Amino acid sequence: MIPRVTTRWHIRKFDGNIAIEKDDEIATEFALTFRLDGEEFATIVCSPSDLHEMAIGFLASEGVIRTIDDIKSIDMNEDRGFVYVELHYKQSTSKEYYSKRFIGSCCGKSRQFYFQNDVRTARTSTTRTRVSVEQCLKLMRLLQQSSADFRSTGGVHNAAICTTSELLAVRSDIGRHNALDKVFGYCLQNRIHTGDKMIAFSGRMSSEVVLKASKIGVGILLSKSAPTDLALQLAQDLGITCVGFIRGNELNAYTHMDRIIWDSIDD
Repeated sequence: MIPRVTTRWHIRKFDGNIAIEKDDEIATEFALTFRLDGEEFATIVCSPSDLHEMAIGFLASEGVIRTIDDIKSIDMNEDRGFVYVELHYKQSTSKEYYSKRFIGSCCGKSRQFYFQNDVRTARTSTTRTRVSVEQCLKLMRLLQQSSADFRSTGGVHNAAICTTSELLAVRSDIGRHNALDKVFGYCLQNRIHTGDKMIAFSGRMSSEVVLKASKIGVGILLSKSAPTDLALQLAQDLGITCVGFIRGNELNAYTHMDRIIWDSIDD
C-alpha cells in the first residue's frame, strides 16, 4: 500500500518553559523508480501523492515526451515504488541527453545542473498576460491557505497553476521540483493551455525552478521566497517575469516588470 503523505512521530518538545512529550506530523519520503520502455531511467525521492501527474510532468520536463499523447501506457506499482512507462515511439533522442541518476528531494546538490535537454526543452515566453500587485498578493495568500500538509509538517513545498484571479490546481511535495512536475503533469493530462497562466510557488526561485516554469509554458512566476542570480539571468533570457518575497503586502519584481500592473485594481 502506498504510504501516507505524512506520518506520526513521537517527539520531546521544549516549549520555552518545560519539555513535553507529543506526537508530531512528519512529511513522508517515498522513492519512485521510472522504467521507460523496459529500461531503468531515474529514481525520484518525493511525497507519495499525485504520482501519476508527477510521472507525466517529470517525463515532459526531462524532454522525454512533448504531449500526453506520446505515452502509450503508464502503470504505477506503489507497493514496489515503480512506475512503468511505454511510449508510442521509442526515444529517438540520444540517451546522452539524460543521465541515469538519483534525484534527491533536497536543495543544492540534489540534481545535476543544466542538462543538454534543458536547452532543448526550455521555451521563451511571449505571454501578454498582465497581473496587478493586488492579484499577486491575493494568489500567494490563497496558496499558503491551501496546503494542509505544510501547516501540519512545515516540510513540503507548494506549487499552483493559476490565472490572475484563482488557483486552478495546487500540488505539494517535499521536493520543490517535484511539486512543479505535478503541476506540469496536471496541465498535460487535462490539456490546459498554459501560455496565459502563471505559477504560484512557495520555494526559492532557483535556475531549476525558472527552467521548470519555462517548460510548463508560463510567463509569470510568483514566489514568497528569494531568487538566485542565475535564475534571474535565465528568466530575463526566457521572457519570464519573476516576482519574489510576496509576503503580507510586499513583493519584489525582478524581470520583465512591464507585466506587473502597479496600481491596485478590483478583481
